[in-house]
Amino acid sequence: MEKIELKDAFAEFKNQKNIDRPTMMGVLEDVFRTQITKTYGSAENFDIIINIDKGDCEIYWNREVVEEVEDPNTQIALEDLEDDDYEVGETFAKKIELKDFGRRGILNIRQNLQGRIMDIEKANLYNKYVGKIGEIFTGEVYQTWAKEVLILDEDGNELRLPKSEQIPGEHFKKNDTVKAIIKSVEMKNNTTPYIVLSRTSEEFLEKLFEQEVPEIYDGLITIKKVVRIPGERAKVAVESYDERIDPIGACIGVKGARIIGIVRELRNENIDVLQWTNNTQLLIQRALNPAKISSIVVGGEDDKIKVYMLPDEVKKGIGKGGCNIKLAGMLVGKDIEVWRELPKEDEDGEEEDVLLSLFSNEIDAWVIEKLQAIGCDTAKSVLALSPEDIAKRADLEDETVEEVLDILRSEFEDEE
Repeated sequence: MEKIELKDAFAEFKNQKNIDRPTMMGVLEDVFRTQITKTYGSAENFDIIINIDKGDCEIYWNREVVEEVEDPNTQIALEDLEDDDYEVGETFAKKIELKDFGRRGILNIRQNLQGRIMDIEKANLYNKYVGKIGEIFTGEVYQTWAKEVLILDEDGNELRLPKSEQIPGEHFKKNDTVKAIIKSVEMKNNTTPYIVLSRTSEEFLEKLFEQEVPEIYDGLITIKKVVRIPGERAKVAVESYDERIDPIGACIGVKGARIIGIVRELRNENIDVLQWTNNTQLLIQRALNPAKISSIVVGGEDDKIKVYMLPDEVKKGIGKGGCNIKLAGMLVGKDIEVWRELPKEDEDGEEEDVLLSLFSNEIDAWVIEKLQAIGCDTAKSVLALSPEDIAKRADLEDETVEEVLDILRSEFEDEE
């Protein structure tokens, strides 16, 4: 490459790489000075003139005219000059052509320039997306793999949606439009920035509400807390400082018009919107609605919250797979246990129920805890369920469930 077509190179870097003029000129000058130093030993007495508009570069080697040369890099003998107009003590400027660097030198300039441009491009991309962390991003699927989906932005930059950040059960194919939140931006081993998207984060749901509910975007309604089990259920606690605004009604919209778009975007994830309160017990009641709570005990020895319900309310309070009670706990920041409260007619009956905790000598403590977590705190509450239901909801082995049922049945058989 005896002649570098700088004009074309400048246009490409400026237009396609989004590199500003001062930065571009600084990079070019630094690249040429680096090569001058390698070729001549020093670049201090060289002038580099770059004209981006014309796409050319002029380099001048400045040396002092002397009678006897001591430093050939900074001095030149008068007798070596063809021009008689120079005198000792004056400065002689020689124009350096690119070919003077040699083929290897020109190749070094080219590679160094490309490397510097790539570094600037990476830094610009990193800074662009670091400033957008927490914002909604919409892009097109370019390729799908088992562990992640590759998505391109409008400039062709790559963003990743890992499997762990996808809503369970959703699948993407090439050219699908995907909406997600920008979760993180990392630089790994000086490679292109690794930009991670998420559809499972609480922030994503919060941003979707901001898009759909003008009152939230304008600050009239505040989202106090969001908790999610992606693909299953979510709870959004909201508050309004304006008594004229109903925060729940505004978030749901007329006939659910506002929230239905969010639900569809989240693959039909159930979303409960509730009024925020600093009163923990009231917040729990709202979170477990429509289940009716008999009483709540906060601040026990194990720092867990115990919620007592009548047997008919337990299933509604716990929810499918225990997600409702789990989300309520996430909302208040503590574990919640559901305890069955026996109706008075059962308490006065001939055959009394027995608390599971009294079987600690026969049933392992961790098994009792799992049963209590699904609302079974007494022997009869366990026996009222099928073995399959117990195994699934409490995540227990079938053999363990049968052993527990045998122990509990024997208790009432002995009484008879």
